[in-house]
Amino acid sequence: MSKGGLNMVYLAFLLFFNLISCFPSSSHAQNANLNLPLRAVNLGNWLVTEGWMQPSRFDGIVNKDLLDGTQVQFLSTRLNKYLCAESGGGTIIVANRASASGWETFRLWRVNASYFNFRVFFKQFVGLGNQGVVQAVLNGPTNSATFEIVRRNGDPNKVRLRASNGLFLQAQSETRVTADYRGSSWDDWDPSVFRMTIVNTLQGEYQITNGYGPDRAPQVMQDHWDSYITEQDFNFMSSNGLDAVRVPVGWWIAQDPNPPRPFVGGSSRALDNAFTWAEKYGMKVIIDLHAVKDSQNGNDHSGTRDGFQEWGDSNIGETVAVIEYLAARYGGRLGLAAIELMNEPLAPGATFDALAKYYRAGYDAVRKHTDAYVILSARLGPADPQEFFSLASSMNRVGIDVHNYNLFSDMFSSMSVQQNIDYIYNQRASDLGRLISANGPRVFVGEWTGEFGRNDASMEDYKRFARAQLDVYGPATFGWAYWTYKCVYNHWSLKWMIENNYINLN
Repeated sequence: MSKGGLNMVYLAFLLFFNLISCFPSSSHAQNANLNLPLRAVNLGNWLVTEGWMQPSRFDGIVNKDLLDGTQVQFLSTRLNKYLCAESGGGTIIVANRASASGWETFRLWRVNASYFNFRVFFKQFVGLGNQGVVQAVLNGPTNSATFEIVRRNGDPNKVRLRASNGLFLQAQSETRVTADYRGSSWDDWDPSVFRMTIVNTLQGEYQITNGYGPDRAPQVMQDHWDSYITEQDFNFMSSNGLDAVRVPVGWWIAQDPNPPRPFVGGSSRALDNAFTWAEKYGMKVIIDLHAVKDSQNGNDHSGTRDGFQEWGDSNIGETVAVIEYLAARYGGRLGLAAIELMNEPLAPGATFDALAKYYRAGYDAVRKHTDAYVILSARLGPADPQEFFSLASSMNRVGIDVHNYNLFSDMFSSMSVQQNIDYIYNQRASDLGRLISANGPRVFVGEWTGEFGRNDASMEDYKRFARAQLDVYGPATFGWAYWTYKCVYNHWSLKWMIENNYINLN
């Protein structure tokens, strides 16, 4: 064929491609008839681990109290003073504090069941300097930053810390901590003996997969995905008045089947199953990017390793890539209702500017593949839930997600049962009404639960509290989603609440 003929074929192809691109594809058109508002439930602790909801998942881990992100403090039994990263990091470790706070707290990075890196307040790692002096100046973990926590038999919080040179840390004085001790005594006068206090733990996806390690974690996680949520659960949900599920996923799903360690592959297949079952029982799926790389809030359900909130501008591109993966994989599914771009970003660490830039890019990524709703999460912390309304007004088929819990504050525990119920009918109703009447995007109460800040409530109290929330959140223009479907704490579990006649949605 001549060059001119080839050009004519090429031009004809371009004309045909541009013509068909003017018509909506099935993946763009199929979401147009979504029946709102949705009545949904979160499938928490399925594809993103939240250990508090099922602590037994961690029982097979050796030293399960020393997982990634565990915060520990070390008291010298000889000096009766705490180890401290002087100035919060960047210089030597001392042993001169009578009480412990942030600078005296070390976050663990678990290497295996006995060996760890220690990260300090300003994020440096503890290692060895000249003459074995212990210091916190490293920007990342190295061989010299690895320590063995040797626990005493019968008294596991009495410990000695063996450095990479094979010698133990010792508090020679309040201002000199070195790794050069060869003794083996457990007596309190021994300068290498410390009393370890665990002040905080994390039980998320990073902790469980790194805790079990690469040999065991894949099977442990697969067994959980296969059994925790099944087709029978979708049958139960659809039979009891629910028409959607919100499914939390982690950023590592986009790198299936071989995500970076310690995460393991397989969660995308489980999400495939959720779509198959939802479509079979006439339900919809909201995909919720619950955990983003480097953590948007520092909580264990964000997939964090150590609890530091580090997501920002530099992470936008890789986070958009996760959204693009989800939209491309599921944009053509009849069951897709929405993709939520991020769960619970925390202000001020997750800045408005970074989120606005990400939300715009994430929205554009979804629109390449589907007209499903895009959900923007309001920031937790000191932020206005309407701050993204202006951005959302430039988009189509968008919702704003707000989360309401009468928990996590002394205010609710100091209220009576009736005052908690009144708070729903008054304050929560007013807040939601203001969002709905602002002529902005649709409003989604993406998390709420039947538990509240009283430990003396009766069954009737719980029923009235749940009914109040159903009454108030019912008008939310996109819908609501209960947290969660299954949980060892009964009032958090919608399945338990329905089975035991606390909630009736039919």
